Amino acid sequence: MRYRYLTQHRDGLAPLSVRKACRIFKVAPSGFYEFQHRRKSNRQIEREALEGFVADIFTANKARYGYRRINRELRKTGIVVSEKRVLKVMQSKGLQAKGTTRRWRRAKAVEPGDPRINLVQRVFTVAKRNTLWVGDITYVPTGEGWLYLAAVIDAWSRKVVGWSMSHRITEDLAIDAIEQAVGRENPDKGLVFHDDQGVQYTSHAFQQCLERHGITQSVSRPGNPYDNAVSESFFKTLKRELINGRNYQTRQEAQQDIFRYIELYYNPTRIHSTLGYMSPLEYEQMAA
Repeated sequence: MRYRYLTQHRDGLAPLSVRKACRIFKVAPSGFYEFQHRRKSNRQIEREALEGFVADIFTANKARYGYRRINRELRKTGIVVSEKRVLKVMQSKGLQAKGTTRRWRRAKAVEPGDPRINLVQRVFTVAKRNTLWVGDITYVPTGEGWLYLAAVIDAWSRKVVGWSMSHRITEDLAIDAIEQAVGRENPDKGLVFHDDQGVQYTSHAFQQCLERHGITQSVSRPGNPYDNAVSESFFKTLKRELINGRNYQTRQEAQQDIFRYIELYYNPTRIHSTLGYMSPLEYEQMAA
């Protein structure tokens, strides 16, 4: 261990001669020189290779992946190691994924006679694509003011099938996201769209949009994130992996960044534990 420390910190010990440094650490200079020329063991070569692979995946995903997802990516390339080992590598290299701890307040029980209709009842597992869509709106701070993002997500594959961004939070924002999703997916009749009952989704224009496409609406109780967990999870991931810590000067800058994240990363590449560690597009291709 002392030889290894001396080797790794030679630059910091530059003012000292090798003999003086060895004397301080109470090791023999001959042993130090022998250590430097010693061939690496197979175990050391394997460890260093694994460290490189882990760092490459971590960097390629911009610090968004923790040890579980990195382990799955390694397995895709034929490298089979335990999650615990990947975790140890990340800890030794100081690689920490972007993350946050968030606690939701406990929801109130549904009172008898509540007129709001929730067709989903927190059951987001469906048998096929375009059976259940969920949607919500979030906001992104920029130097020019808020940028609002409406997203429509297929609960089956977790793919963002439609989205819209604007400096104004109106029913048009929600309608544009639905229209984009319908245009891309061409869903059959009987599709259910679940939202949080915000004013954009309860507007007459939005209701007409859903009716025109044969989509049935399901709503959460206001202020209850558990009822719309899939949308909440997507926005939490988006903010954790992309927006938090960023300082967008303009709305256009934020729009371009969000577009790249959704279309070039989240849908085709980002793996999900709920999908067996596949990306939304991989999951769709597997089921095709």
